[in-house]
Amino acid sequence: MKINVEIDCTPAEARAFMGLPDVAPLNEHLVAEMKKRMDDNISAMQPDELMKTWTSFGLQAQDQFRRLMESAVKP
Repeated sequence: MKINVEIDCTPAEARAFMGLPDVAPLNEHLVAEMKKRMDDNISAMQPDELMKTWTSFGLQAQDQFRRLMESAVKP
């Protein structure tokens, strides 16, 4: 015997019917927090800010940066 049941409902209705929690507010909060952190850290991607950070570490960081750039241009 084969029985097919077709239910037409939205995902929210299906979650409510199955007793699952609505995680939409949690998802919205997490996405907003990720956006906030990205906006806060976007200044670190600017070249002048990177150079300020690297030069504050002294000559060792400058030497490591130079070696990184040299290795990037080698075939």
